[in-house]
Amino acid sequence: MELDLGPDPRTQTLRRLQDLLVQRFGRIERAAAEWREPEWVLVQGVIGARTKSEVSNAATDRLLKRYGSWESVAAAPLEELQAELATQTYPNIAAERLKGSLTALIELRGAVDLSHLAGLETGEAMRWLEQLPGIGRKIAAGVMNASTLDRRAIVLDSHHTRILQRMGLVPPKATTDRAFDAIMPVMPPEWGGSEFDEHHLLMKKLGQTCCRPASPDCATCLALSLCKTGTERVGNR
Repeated sequence: MELDLGPDPRTQTLRRLQDLLVQRFGRIERAAAEWREPEWVLVQGVIGARTKSEVSNAATDRLLKRYGSWESVAAAPLEELQAELATQTYPNIAAERLKGSLTALIELRGAVDLSHLAGLETGEAMRWLEQLPGIGRKIAAGVMNASTLDRRAIVLDSHHTRILQRMGLVPPKATTDRAFDAIMPVMPPEWGGSEFDEHHLLMKKLGQTCCRPASPDCATCLALSLCKTGTERVGNR
């Protein structure tokens, strides 16, 4: 017989954190008309490593405009794609991964088509995506959440994962996959896909300002009262 230990306190911590994030950075609400198709989000994720989102967004739009379809992008010579992705931080790697993932998708589906994901449960759909070369947990979650699929799947980049670790909400050395598995069960149940997306974007802002990789500004951080690492750092000064 399992004991009912009640709600996980991390859920309330996330609610309180979200309120503080909105107070500091304001709301980030994406109109339904601005949500992209899953295929676009997949491409943007594959080419976007270590590159600002706005740069990767522009590169994704540029690819589709030049080639007319994702199938034509997959068929383009690798050297040509590398030149097209010169704005990315790692253009050669981005081109290789993009060509590999799109080619594999065409082999599985006959086209660059992810419409079948709408009929799958979120976890099942993410596992399907992760079989494609170059598609890890972050990109799979992004396809499910930050697209017209609008699912409850949290996108964890390095900023978001680092904050969760420092706050003690996930294990301190958790990989992206492990952090995802640890935080998803305690995400506020009343949040829908758009709230998941907004939370991720706000956490990213926090990671770029106060909770930096090196020399975090714990003393002025909005989440100090909720953060295990921050309170220890400030208390030890």
